[in-house]
Amino acid sequence: MTILAQLAATIEARKSADPDSSWTAKLLSKGPEKCAQKFGEEAIEACMAVAKGDRENLVYEAADVLYHLLVMLAAREVTLEEVLAELARREGTSGLAEKAARG
Repeated sequence: MTILAQLAATIEARKSADPDSSWTAKLLSKGPEKCAQKFGEEAIEACMAVAKGDRENLVYEAADVLYHLLVMLAAREVTLEEVLAELARREGTSGLAEKAARG
């Protein structure tokens, strides 16, 4: 199991945890919109690290982005496996061709 799969499983398990005992449960209890807001905040922080050329902070913020992405997906009952299947479907397809196919 990859670390992302482990993290996704932990997030899934925390859905039923007490929000006072788990940051993940607390985020999920606030609903998908709050999870999306936190993901956006972390993405902005990662972008700021890129703009500043702060490699060390980018690694830290990228980890936060991945975590909050998985929480946001869990809030809408989308699994990591579904996202990975979509990436696999796109494998070998030009990014330009894939984008054009979406219209």
